[in-house]
Amino acid sequence: MPIKQNCESDNASNTKQPVVLPRDPMAIERSNLLSMMKLSIKVLIQSSLSLGRTLDSDYPPLQQFFVVLEHCLKHGLKVKKSFISQNKSIWGPLELVEKLSPESADITTSARDLPGLKTGLGRARAWLHLALMQKKVADYMKALLERKDLLGDFYEPGALMMEEEGTVIVGMLVGLNVIDANLCIKGEDLDSQVGVIDFSLYLKDPAKSETTQDDAKMTAILDQKHYIEELNRHLSGTVTDLQAKMDSLEKTNSKLIEELTAATDRINSLREEQEQLRKDNEIILQSSQKKEEASIQDSQVELETYKQTRQGLDEMYNVVWKQYKEEKRVRQELERELELQTVLKQEMEVAMRLLEKDTHEKQDTLAALRQQLDQVKTLNLQMFHKAQDSEREAEKKQEDAGKLEEKMSQMEEAMKEMELRLQNSESERRQSDQSDRDMRVELEGTVGAMQKQLTDLDTLRLGLESELRSEREQRQNMQRALQREQDNSMELRTQLQQLQGLHSELVDLKQEKQQLQKTCEAQEQTLQEMGQHLSQSKLKMEDFKEVNKALKGHAWLKDDEATQCKQCQKEFSIARRKHHCRNCGDIYCSSCSSNELALPSYPRPVRVCDICHSLLLQRSSSSLES
Repeated sequence: MPIKQNCESDNASNTKQPVVLPRDPMAIERSNLLSMMKLSIKVLIQSSLSLGRTLDSDYPPLQQFFVVLEHCLKHGLKVKKSFISQNKSIWGPLELVEKLSPESADITTSARDLPGLKTGLGRARAWLHLALMQKKVADYMKALLERKDLLGDFYEPGALMMEEEGTVIVGMLVGLNVIDANLCIKGEDLDSQVGVIDFSLYLKDPAKSETTQDDAKMTAILDQKHYIEELNRHLSGTVTDLQAKMDSLEKTNSKLIEELTAATDRINSLREEQEQLRKDNEIILQSSQKKEEASIQDSQVELETYKQTRQGLDEMYNVVWKQYKEEKRVRQELERELELQTVLKQEMEVAMRLLEKDTHEKQDTLAALRQQLDQVKTLNLQMFHKAQDSEREAEKKQEDAGKLEEKMSQMEEAMKEMELRLQNSESERRQSDQSDRDMRVELEGTVGAMQKQLTDLDTLRLGLESELRSEREQRQNMQRALQREQDNSMELRTQLQQLQGLHSELVDLKQEKQQLQKTCEAQEQTLQEMGQHLSQSKLKMEDFKEVNKALKGHAWLKDDEATQCKQCQKEFSIARRKHHCRNCGDIYCSSCSSNELALPSYPRPVRVCDICHSLLLQRSSSSLES
């Protein structure tokens, strides 16, 4: 193997790094490839810094670097056999980086879709070129080496990518981030290139050794480049932080606006509920007043009917009292007639029997009247308990009840006197039985008159019973009316309690309304303050964006994407060539990009378009004036 022999001769000539050759041939190959990678990276960095411009695809140290990196990736690669042929390509492990690092998806798809590439080796070479332009070769290789379980499908156990030399190479690849490369992949024949290492680039000439001044310049340039990159990273970090703050402030602002709208809707709904409650309160008050007036009128009507019934009862009691007086007078006349007419004693016995029957019937009627009077008393007591609100009416009812009780007591005394007189009459009757026999003939006429009087008394009794029935019906109607009045009063009380509860709820709602107004005012003040902060932060963001654009530059436009000059709109041809502006990345003709200025990312003055030239001069003049 020629690569192995060259590496052994180079290691033998280098006395500063003595290498102990192991017995394992894979270990020898790994050490030789590691030393070649060190030399190629060192020569590439030194030559690019001394050149002081972006590297293109024709630069020899860059071509040798890709050849050495390709040999390192091919070391220990497994051969995939198929029915047609054997395939040994590094495109498989490099294509795996797309799954491990999402940032490499763009270059993987572009390398996969490039026209003119037919083999996996050509796609792998295109992928390495694009990764170097992105300055992400070390990051992608590090992500690939962290998953050695996946690399085992592509490499043998003693391969360079499976051992510690792979991690050492990844550490050396970090130094390539100082190199700016502009490689044109389209149109190159990457499939058929022969990867042969040219060792003439790595043979040192002592006459052309670098001086200390060149080293100092290179270190100063590297320091300046690192400082600019660090400043750019810091600015990008601050921009992302400010963007996150802006997003959070916008979210909080939207939330506060939503809360404010919800609060205003709630206040409006509460106002509508308050107006509805006021209307309901007025309706309830009007209905309660109407019910009270109706109940007062009903109570007055009931009092008038009660007075009328009391007057009828009094008249009835007077009539009964007169009847009892008449009966007493008749009894006295009968006693005189019995004393005078002892002959008609037998007929008198018959008359007395009839009188006894009449007295029994009258006693029954009196008992019924007493029961009715007891019922009237109970009704009066119920009316007294139910009509406590009207004290005057209750006093009148009590007076009427006392009068009735007095009349009832008088009636009871009269009944007792009548019973005593009846007993006396019975004793006298027994004594005058013999004399009554003689008086029977004379008493026949008197008996007829007495029968007529009894019939009259029966008719009066029936009239009294009918009047008592009507009185009972009136009392029942009065009880029903009183029950209805009590129900109405209970409903009015419940409505009053509801009105009191509604009043308390109105007070609470007013307090909540005041609190919501205060919170709304505070939120409006906070929104105003946040608006001021947002306006200030937006101004700062625009300043940072302008600075970042000036430092970072625009996207690098590809040659195929531009067919005419961006400024003069003239089409490109063989005579009118394409030129990139190193500040904005767009493509212009030579007349529109004839200016040169020193940019922070370039050590020497580079080509700049007329627009960027005027903008940069204005910024530099404004910074000097400030």
